[in-house]
Amino acid sequence: MKASRGKKPDDFPNEVHGREKRRLRSLKQGKPVWFGLGLFGLVGWSVAVPAVIGVFFGLWLDSHVSGGYSWSLMLFIIGLGLGCYNVWYWLQKERDSITKQGDQSDD
Repeated sequence: MKASRGKKPDDFPNEVHGREKRRLRSLKQGKPVWFGLGLFGLVGWSVAVPAVIGVFFGLWLDSHVSGGYSWSLMLFIIGLGLGCYNVWYWLQKERDSITKQGDQSDD
């Protein structure tokens, strides 16, 4: 059997057991499938809103400030970066919370 993501093949039963425990725990909590789909929308908006705000502010700057720079492009990239960082930070926080709940329920 081929090891995935640098894990040993011997870890496979433990990985399956951990995933099944997380699945059963989420079923107990009663979170519907729609909750997960809503998260996808939230992630999309978290990236899109700062990028669009950056574009509009950049267009305003382009029309009021003369220069050789494209403010709309620069602020779009900055907004996109901030949005991606925001999503990464939020997902890491949620992942830590889920892991912490899992560790507490294992005791």
